[in-house]
Amino acid sequence: MGRFFAAVAATGGTPTAEAPWPAWHDWSVREREAFWSALWRWVGVIAEPLPGGGEWDAVLIGRDRMAPPDPLLGPRWFEGAELNFAENLLRRRDDGVAIIARDERPGFSRRLTHRELADQVAAVAAAMRRSGLQPGDCVAGYLPNVAEAVIAMLAAASVGALWTSCSPDFGVKGVLDRFGQVAPRLLFCADGYRYAGNEIDCLARVREIAEALPTVEQVVVVPLLRDAPDMGSIAVATSWAEYAASGRGAPLAFQRLPFDHPLYVMYSSGTTGLPKCMVHGAGGTLLQHLKEHQLHLDLRPDERLFYFTTCGWMMWNWLVSALASGATIVLYDGAPMPPAREGLLWEMAAEEEITVFGTSARYLAMSEKAGLAPQRTLNLAPLRAILSTGSPLAAHSYDYVARAVKPGVMLSSISGGTDLISCFALGNPILPVHRGELQSAGLGMAVEIWNADGVRVIGEPGELVCTVPFPSMPVAFWGDHDGARYREAYFAHFPGVWRHGDWAEETVRGGLVIHGRSDATLNPGGVRIGTAEIYRQVEQVPEVLESVVIGQEIPDGAGGRDVRIVLFVRLRPGAVFDAGLADRIRRRIRANTSPHHVPKVIAPVADIPRTLSGKISELAVRDVVHGRPVTNTEALANPEALELFVGLAVS
Repeated sequence: MGRFFAAVAATGGTPTAEAPWPAWHDWSVREREAFWSALWRWVGVIAEPLPGGGEWDAVLIGRDRMAPPDPLLGPRWFEGAELNFAENLLRRRDDGVAIIARDERPGFSRRLTHRELADQVAAVAAAMRRSGLQPGDCVAGYLPNVAEAVIAMLAAASVGALWTSCSPDFGVKGVLDRFGQVAPRLLFCADGYRYAGNEIDCLARVREIAEALPTVEQVVVVPLLRDAPDMGSIAVATSWAEYAASGRGAPLAFQRLPFDHPLYVMYSSGTTGLPKCMVHGAGGTLLQHLKEHQLHLDLRPDERLFYFTTCGWMMWNWLVSALASGATIVLYDGAPMPPAREGLLWEMAAEEEITVFGTSARYLAMSEKAGLAPQRTLNLAPLRAILSTGSPLAAHSYDYVARAVKPGVMLSSISGGTDLISCFALGNPILPVHRGELQSAGLGMAVEIWNADGVRVIGEPGELVCTVPFPSMPVAFWGDHDGARYREAYFAHFPGVWRHGDWAEETVRGGLVIHGRSDATLNPGGVRIGTAEIYRQVEQVPEVLESVVIGQEIPDGAGGRDVRIVLFVRLRPGAVFDAGLADRIRRRIRANTSPHHVPKVIAPVADIPRTLSGKISELAVRDVVHGRPVTNTEALANPEALELFVGLAVS
């Protein structure tokens, strides 16, 4: 980041190379055309030269318009530029390691060099072209986090097709709710996957999915559980080997297309209805990820980046983009803490000499609860950064990492979302880390916290907003021809300003604290409280593995309605829930927050429902407690857990 600032300053940019971080961030937002064009050149985006010379006709059209893309008003980025996403990720063709793939099996490790990756992408892309795949067609992946998922995605991108994916723990209806909206022509799948010591066969579900998707012309099956899976019941199935062989020997070819040409279809969680289908453009995704990797993460060629993710979460897309920086990506498929091997991911970090370890706040909390202390037994010398996302990272997890994982490691809590396929706030290698805070907003991201009146506030919670355009805004919602759903999703609350749906706080030093989702905030007695404020305290109670907190509507005694806080806790094996434990939880919350935060009801549960991306579903629990139907249980990884909440906390 320092070198980038120096390069900008040397070419007459402003401020100077010695200027502090706030001055540079303000410049990146205010002079957004200058910032994003300087970034383009700094990271070396590969693109088609214009016939008359130059790289683009205009950096930004509609610079102050935040509403959905409009042919006349914008915002439109890098007008006239043409590029190919896969070409930028496959710029290396040498024998350095591009992909390391691991799973739960002891000793299993698969490697692909940059040269081997390029050759396999070329073969699969040639097979796609032979089947008639065209730019703008859709290719779907129902795959575990394996190398073939990366290869198929890059092959589709090289042709100019869209890639969309779900992990194989999605049920048939969950897949059809997503793929059924986008009409894929090709479906890549696996015969099964491994999780928590079990082998789960997928082919019966694949057959149902293929039969329900009339646009699918071919199903390509990756053999993961057996060498020759029985594909006879799937009418249009072929094996990965046969499919790739039909294009073997073909040279790499890249279809260069406009900057905002669709690349990915991503999905909202879908817990309140059919998932929204967000279409992300190739150029915006590439440029945003390169910024986050090379500047905010300081990622270098041959460094090894790992993120625990599935193909159904945007962090998979974020991880794969690290190939554009010449890094090695580490894939893992399986449970984060398989039976009797709770420290597996930390062991993998040592064995594979991982440089950047990406995980979730929940995983760090569970590692602490399990008493894992990697620094005592493992050599983590190459590890220089740990990233956490998915939910707010509590201050005590910063202490745990410094104490038990690696003292001095850069711990970056990052926050963004599928909606922007990137981050609003993240790490910053030129700033200190303060426990409990995200270090800074991203360069070029005009992030502010607004109160209900639309006024920026510092030091108090409010809505996280972004006030100027950025390149990785969705180019559209699939099927949203007039942009109405797009506008409703982001711009209805504060007209013309992106409201993200996070309840957050800007600190006086420019950091951010995420308090939870806006739609899940609690409002007892008219005091608005973020759920993360309670979770941070409950996580530190030794008997509690995890918890979910909701606001329950009750009569206020004066003919109106109020809200009381209800906390459900899942305990460690052997722990007993009694009045003493409930009292200790209440006292801890009261001592470290306020009396308003203290739950009126605390109840034990055996399980807590989560979305397919692993996030606690507070809204689903709230609906069940209030006797309302949960409209789309297919969006949950463990919908059966909802039954545990029926009849609880009703009086």
